[in-house]
Amino acid sequence: MRSADVARSVTVAALVAGLLYVAWLLRDVVLLAVLAGFVAVALSAPVAVIQRRLRLPRAAAILLVYVLIASFLVAIGLLIVPPFVTEVEHLLRALPRYVRELEDSALIARWDKQYDLIGKLQSQADRLPSLVGGAVTELETVTVGALERIVELVAVLAVAFLLLLDAPRLLNFVFEQLLPEERREQARRVAQQSASAVGGYVAGVFAVAALAGLVSFFVMTILGIPYAVPLAALMALFAIVPLVGSVVGAAAIAFVAAFSGVETAVAWIVFFVIYQQCETHIIGPFVYRRAVDMRPVLVILAVLAGATLLGVLGALLAIPAAATIQIAVREWWALRQARRAEAAPGEPAPADAMPPGAAPADAS
Repeated sequence: MRSADVARSVTVAALVAGLLYVAWLLRDVVLLAVLAGFVAVALSAPVAVIQRRLRLPRAAAILLVYVLIASFLVAIGLLIVPPFVTEVEHLLRALPRYVRELEDSALIARWDKQYDLIGKLQSQADRLPSLVGGAVTELETVTVGALERIVELVAVLAVAFLLLLDAPRLLNFVFEQLLPEERREQARRVAQQSASAVGGYVAGVFAVAALAGLVSFFVMTILGIPYAVPLAALMALFAIVPLVGSVVGAAAIAFVAAFSGVETAVAWIVFFVIYQQCETHIIGPFVYRRAVDMRPVLVILAVLAGATLLGVLGALLAIPAAATIQIAVREWWALRQARRAEAAPGEPAPADAMPPGAAPADAS
């Protein structure tokens, strides 16, 4: 290898390492940019439909989509918040009764005899005055964190607005100026399929979450589980997280159902197990296959990988990211096979170019 090639390779490696280091230092900004891109891609389809149907300027179409989403959230809030607040007040008023039931429980008495629960709780209560200062500090931290999340949300929506506004020009620049002519059509196809997959995934996730909340509400009403409205809202919120979110919501409902009787809690658990099986094997695969055309095993692996890297946010973004990668790989494979066919016209396709289990066309 010539010294010039070695120097070029070292320079490229150094540049890549430097860019990765800068990206790590700016990881919060990069994450916000990724979220803004995800929001922009998810909203690109409704923005295009509104712009085409109403013949609005693109900026006005984006603002209208934002207003419609905000109005929908406000309407849901007006329907849920009043009964939510009322039932939370009832829950707070019922807490002393629940505590008395725990104190009178034979199981708690047996645990207290074995582990001195009452004594430990009393010792913690004696320390309560000294913990107030720490609680105030924690409250301040939580408040500051909430404000930071609000600022980040505004930043994500603002960047997404700009991305949506400039999307046609940016895409045309990338396709027409940065890509060779033979790759442009393929790149446009990948971009369109990825946008469709992300939009379908977002719609599917919210549909599954809403279904989980509604079904949970009706079942809790039938079983007589109190505080059905806030618990159903909690179930829908947790169900947004793929695979594991609904389990957390169901556990909270089972805890509340236990105060209505062991048989009520058991009935809820039985229902949830059946519903989770339907969601895992029927509803979920149907939604993900229609939206992103992914096998259930790939969905599970993508969610696990995303959750390991970025927690809950990674679990939410994992499926559309994996779908985009799958679309790009399929297009690359199709192009590769097309080039092989052009290089050897009239010859049978090689074995690795055929689908698994397929036979040559001239096979008897």
